[in-house]
Amino acid sequence: MQRFAYQASVEEFLMTSYSQILGELSKNHRFRHLEQQQINAWKDEVDILNSALNNFLNAHLFLEFEIPRIGKRADAVVIIGNVIVVLEFKIGSKVYDSDSLDQAHDYALDMKNFHKASHSLRIIPILVATRANAQPISIDIAPDGVAQPIKTNSDSLPEVLKKIQDSFPSQSINALDWANSDYHPTPTIIEAAKRLYSEHNVDEISRSDAGAINLSRTSERIFAIIDDAKENLKKVICLITGVPGAGKTLAGLNIATKRMQYLENEHAVFLSGNGPLVDVLRAALVKDKQESEKDLPKEHRTRAKKIHRDVEAFIQNIHHFRDEYLPDPNLSSQKIPVDKVVIFDESQRAWNREKTSSFMRKKRQQSNFDMSEPNFLLSVMNRHHDWCVVICLIGSGQEIYEGEAGISEWVMALKENYRDWEVYYSEQLLTTDYSITNEAKIALARLNLHSEPALHLAVSIRSFRAENLSSFIGEVISGNFVEARQLKEQLTGYPIYVSRSLEATKDKLKKLARGSERIGLVASSNAIRLKADGIFVKGRMDPTNWFLKGKNDIRSSYFLEDVATEFVVQGLELDWVGVCWDANFRFANGKWRGYNFSGSKWQEVHQQEMQIYIANSYRVLLTRGRQGLVIYVPQGDPEDNTRQNSFYDPTFQFLLDCGIESI
Repeated sequence: MQRFAYQASVEEFLMTSYSQILGELSKNHRFRHLEQQQINAWKDEVDILNSALNNFLNAHLFLEFEIPRIGKRADAVVIIGNVIVVLEFKIGSKVYDSDSLDQAHDYALDMKNFHKASHSLRIIPILVATRANAQPISIDIAPDGVAQPIKTNSDSLPEVLKKIQDSFPSQSINALDWANSDYHPTPTIIEAAKRLYSEHNVDEISRSDAGAINLSRTSERIFAIIDDAKENLKKVICLITGVPGAGKTLAGLNIATKRMQYLENEHAVFLSGNGPLVDVLRAALVKDKQESEKDLPKEHRTRAKKIHRDVEAFIQNIHHFRDEYLPDPNLSSQKIPVDKVVIFDESQRAWNREKTSSFMRKKRQQSNFDMSEPNFLLSVMNRHHDWCVVICLIGSGQEIYEGEAGISEWVMALKENYRDWEVYYSEQLLTTDYSITNEAKIALARLNLHSEPALHLAVSIRSFRAENLSSFIGEVISGNFVEARQLKEQLTGYPIYVSRSLEATKDKLKKLARGSERIGLVASSNAIRLKADGIFVKGRMDPTNWFLKGKNDIRSSYFLEDVATEFVVQGLELDWVGVCWDANFRFANGKWRGYNFSGSKWQEVHQQEMQIYIANSYRVLLTRGRQGLVIYVPQGDPEDNTRQNSFYDPTFQFLLDCGIESI
């Protein structure tokens, strides 16, 4: 797929008529309807570039250069020598607004991080506010080669380009080879959902380098299994495992989008019990759809109600799906789902029999309900008379709440009630990472099994800077500082800091983030005594605003005021995360100890299951950062019995022993 709407050497560009250039731009425009406003903007841009590039005949120009992960196009890219200049035009603007500066910066950062041929090059973003006042020309390049955005107007642009050329004299690169180089993005799950929903393929928006499992391989194997089940009228369950951040949710969304559009008699739905994840993804998809159509004539835009309805049909809360198919004593036969393919995200978090039955009796007036959530969900899909496919996405170390059954409950339900189903799984499911019980292992061996290596995602791709992050965090949570330190030495491109000052933590996050890179504070849901620092884990916050609003909205994560707990951030991510560490998970005498705050004091947790939940909550928090972490460990207060220095000092020291740098 061509990544630009127009390209030429500058010498060729200067000799080409505007009508020819406009023809190329119009032909390759992404929308069917081209507004006069866009045509006028192109004409102004071409006029400005004609004047600005007169003395750069050896340079190369691209117009409307696509930035796939972001889903937008840079107005222009000029290659001068081996320097990539990214131009964002604001025609008629008299100000250099922060959103436009961030946009230009984002384009440059995206190229640096994900475009192979750009990794070793200098990239300089420029905001051209055509009628703004001229600014002093300063080229401030960060260690990774990406400059701070330069502000200029149309008259001063030639001078800026001349300074760039004089500052970095070098041999020219092949512009077309550069443009067509491999692009391996690692989108956030929000970005991925938007791109997949817009009918892109998973291999267009995800990394495919040798260091990561190819998500396409997993999806293609699942597609083959679905086709086989449909053709041969089988009922099948696929168990997809993966380390934190390996792309399980991305794989599930890819399967759902492709099979949703496949055939009329085959419906697919993505189900999640993670309420915040569902809300955030839905809101993001609705907003993205509306923004993508804002330049269309009103009569060609999709009605808001239809957008909401379509999105809600694509991503559903698993509990709403469950309630839709509850037994109805007034019906002679139970309702059969329209969906033939269902993807259950975070299947290990489905409720056990005790929690499900109790909830159904108290909240849904189902007095005779006596099933676990996995058992009931399988019974619903088993109502199909011909075929169906259930896909379970299973994380390791992700159970964070009492009553979450783990994958063993799915296995036992299959053994007791659905032995005619075929089971596809990876041998990794049997490792200790997935906490499958011995009883469930024995039961699994008696089922109709198919071992499929492609159903395990082994490498974390959440952080494009550190594939070993999940292993490092695993050793930290296990209390193994020697092994953690060894892994930390491999995380050379993934900064991790620890501080005893909340203000220093916030300041560091703000300095680390560039462009629109998102920052935010997270903390355990039982980090009650962080309240003394102004961190209220029990305060109400809206996840959709926290994750989706911009830098100027006080409800957004950028303001570092509202803190998100593990229940809000599980399955989602930020670029830079501030993890606020309280005394509910403290290091003492060589091991971690879990505590709950009850009444006015901490009480140590002795129940093994609850200890696992507390440890997993910190595992989730520590694996939310795509680019880096800053950990805040309070100093404590000797006059406060709930915040003694001894509750925090050993934890801080342990993190230092793991090789984490103090600030």
